[in-house]
Amino acid sequence: MAGHSHWAGIKHKKAVIDSKRGKAWSKCSKAIIVAAKLGGGDAGMNPRLRLAIADAKAVNMPNDTIARAIKKGTGELEGGNVDEVLYEGYGPNGVAILCDIVTDNRNRTAPEIRKLFEVNGGKLGATNCVAYLFERKGLFVFSVDGANEERLMEIALEAGAEDIKHSGDKLELLCEPDVFATVSDALEAADITAESKEIARIPSVTVELDLEGARQVLKLMELLDDHDDVQSVSANFDISDEVIAILSDDSTQAR
Repeated sequence: MAGHSHWAGIKHKKAVIDSKRGKAWSKCSKAIIVAAKLGGGDAGMNPRLRLAIADAKAVNMPNDTIARAIKKGTGELEGGNVDEVLYEGYGPNGVAILCDIVTDNRNRTAPEIRKLFEVNGGKLGATNCVAYLFERKGLFVFSVDGANEERLMEIALEAGAEDIKHSGDKLELLCEPDVFATVSDALEAADITAESKEIARIPSVTVELDLEGARQVLKLMELLDDHDDVQSVSANFDISDEVIAILSDDSTQAR
């Protein structure tokens, strides 16, 4: 899953930048609203809300803003009328792309997402045109250099994780979504910090991209991720270590 790890790293860096301009707070608020709407406002009894709150705190979202979002989700305050939607499509080189959306106006969001696909070499598709290629999993990403793999495996597997895989210079820990909170709590108790963690959509098959293809797909992924209504973007691309190194150099030079 080298491509997934690479995108996870990009998202992590983007979240830091986005938090400085308020974009990350908007997305976190929507995630909290939906979690509270579906599972109630008690984070202790609602693992999805607990994760949404943790993500919000990671980008320094104020506690009172978090509390307001929870109340919107439970109906104590107005503003909780949002829907979850999954948009599916194809990017350049036939890469399958999924967009998890939270919106208060589908009639506005759909054409905006369709346009992003079309002007960047992709196409928005019909329901389940690519969703069947993905499986929802809890995903924790660690740096190989900074992780004690044996200890990590012992703690994670005991908590219910199912596998640990090497992906370039990263370790990817996978679990079922229903034990994500348990695994996360076990790692936290052991003072083991992941570079990123999320309920992700993991592809069953991947498309290998060359340098130009990688640049095209990542451009579309970043544009989709920048849309205010998009909570997360998933794709089934894979990128070689050599291409990742060139992309990293491009990113360094751009800064």
